[in-house]
This record gives sequence, C-alpha cells and structure tokens, in this order.
Amino acid sequence: MAEKIDNEQVRKVAKLSRLELTDSEIEEFTGQLGAILEYVEKMNELDTETIEPLAHCLPVSNVFREDIAKESLGTEKTLANAPKKDETYFLVPKILDDNSGA
Repeated sequence: MAEKIDNEQVRKVAKLSRLELTDSEIEEFTGQLGAILEYVEKMNELDTETIEPLAHCLPVSNVFREDIAKESLGTEKTLANAPKKDETYFLVPKILDDNSGA
C-alpha cells in the first residue's frame, strides 16, 4: 500500500493551490485525502483487463443546439453591467507584470 498522506503534504498542496488553511482544516483534509487515497488503492486491486474504457457511463447523444447565426446584443447591452469599461471594451485587472516577457 502507498504511504499515508500527512499534514506536511496537505500544507504543501494548500500552498501550491494558494489556500490558507487553519490547523484544524489541515487535520480534517489530511483524514479526508487519506480516505480517498485508500479507496483508490482498493480500486487498483480490481482486474480491469477485460473492461472497455468509457467516455461516459450513460449513453449520450449530441446535446448541442443547431448553430444558427443571430443578431448580437450590441456593445451597449453587452457592457451594461460591466464593473469597469472603456467605451467599447471591458477593463480587466492585469495578470502579468511588466517583467513577465509576455
């Protein structure tokens, strides 16, 4: 069986995910993640050699609507509820700094 997950691993994953967790949350998630990994380990014991992979467990047909061109909302309606806008554009916060090279 694989090693059990510990508090430090949960802290590391939380840091990588940019989550701030309390000590009690770390304890709770350690137990929960450990239980999930134990369940997956049990599933790894199953013989699935003769089982065909599925994309979905239920029969699914094409659920897309017919592609029909329609009149657009227009700039005024589109930007009506925008928190920040500049004439005909949405204004969004910068996500890359000037040193990003992008």
